[in-house]
Amino acid sequence: MITKVKGKYVIGFDGTDHVIIPDGEVVFEDDTIIYTGRHYEGRTDKTEDAGNAVIMPGFIDLNALGDIDHDILHTEAYGNVRSSLNPSEEYFDKGTHEVMTAEEEAFKSLYAYAQLILHGITTAMPITSTYYKKWADTYEEEEAGVHHAGRLGLRLYTSPSYQCGLNVVRSDGTMTVRYLEGAGEEGLERAVKFIGKYDGAYDGLIKGALLPERIETQTEENLIRTKKFAEELNCPIKLHAAQGPFEYRFIREKTGKSPIEYLDSLGFLGKNVGIPHCYIVKGTRWVEDDGDDLEILSRTGTTAIFCPIIIGRSGHYQDSFAEYRRRKINVAVGTDTFPPDFFQNVRTASMFSQMAEEKVEGSSFADVYRAVTLGGSSLLGRNDLGRLCAGAKADMIAVDLDDFHMGAADDPIRTIFMCGSGRDVKLSVINGRVVMKDRKLDGIDLEELKAKGQKYYEKMRLGYLERDYRHLPEDELFRPSFRVVR
Repeated sequence: MITKVKGKYVIGFDGTDHVIIPDGEVVFEDDTIIYTGRHYEGRTDKTEDAGNAVIMPGFIDLNALGDIDHDILHTEAYGNVRSSLNPSEEYFDKGTHEVMTAEEEAFKSLYAYAQLILHGITTAMPITSTYYKKWADTYEEEEAGVHHAGRLGLRLYTSPSYQCGLNVVRSDGTMTVRYLEGAGEEGLERAVKFIGKYDGAYDGLIKGALLPERIETQTEENLIRTKKFAEELNCPIKLHAAQGPFEYRFIREKTGKSPIEYLDSLGFLGKNVGIPHCYIVKGTRWVEDDGDDLEILSRTGTTAIFCPIIIGRSGHYQDSFAEYRRRKINVAVGTDTFPPDFFQNVRTASMFSQMAEEKVEGSSFADVYRAVTLGGSSLLGRNDLGRLCAGAKADMIAVDLDDFHMGAADDPIRTIFMCGSGRDVKLSVINGRVVMKDRKLDGIDLEELKAKGQKYYEKMRLGYLERDYRHLPEDELFRPSFRVVR
């Protein structure tokens, strides 16, 4: 089957960088692109005419929320209740347990992955919340996620996450980490088993990735074993690090090093390693200690996975996107929250970087979009993703330019990232399959999904109450924007 997709603009690839092709066409046979340009002369079996739209590589989300949104509970949490949103040490000592049923945990990834596709994400590496869970991902919930992704047509890098310990709040309101013997080791073994079973499933859409949770919840031994298994399995690793003041202090007190220095000393870093957030590092305004963590990231080829929106909601920002790229650090981007809207994230990353740099050079929408596409594919070791050219996988989206809110069209990249949102994605093709068209997903009732997601969220929200070290009432822990009159 040879299919042509055409539109007002195509963002092609010339072997070095993205290029703009007015009135362009992308032609693919089965799952692979065979032509990108203006006038394909060969035979085609089907044409998708996107009209006044930008045809472009889909977004590669390397920290994609695979869950029902929890960040809305943490955003605008006042300082006097912020620590109450983490599990208490009392709760840990009593014995953690699952708030949600196995059926509910299996459902959440269907909801999340549908959201990702509707927002133009074609490749995802998921993350789920541990704030309300017994521990990390279970084998069964991640298995359900694989089947949801396969049926929806989403390209996924995954395995069950794992951790050796849990961040908990002491009775005095301070944070520490409590470890559970054997939990991290067993979790890593489950992940390796999972990758052995599912890597390559659904016509290659499903690929393995090792996903240890936060650096402070891992033992040194488990980090070393994670790196060893990743090399044997030839798969990427994602480890959250350099993402918060508590973590930085905890690792420094424990090892005498910054989180990045510590990982470097273990031989953990490398081209197959992505570090979400990765902004509280030596050599930036966020750390007073002497040193240069950016040199370590550059030297080891480690990828920094920026998540601009969720970090911006906490009042912080990367310092800066342009500086990381000047230092020859590969940068990718993740959404890590709801909505998984890359238009918001590209805008925010560009704005924060320009604030730090006081100039646009190196911080433009195009610079950030390169990170979303080419930076993401670099970590994955995939020169067939994140670009539209012959030989690449047929992963692409169409962004509609017709709606009035888009304003007067100028440069297509500048126009869509200035004015657009995820709701402007009207077509998504992944691996040569049309997985979304005109905001519809085949076989998915979005209203039913939304209703089930609301029930899940409300139950999940109540789970925070029993974990709070102060056991605050609901209206105090979850403060409304205005007084509620009943």
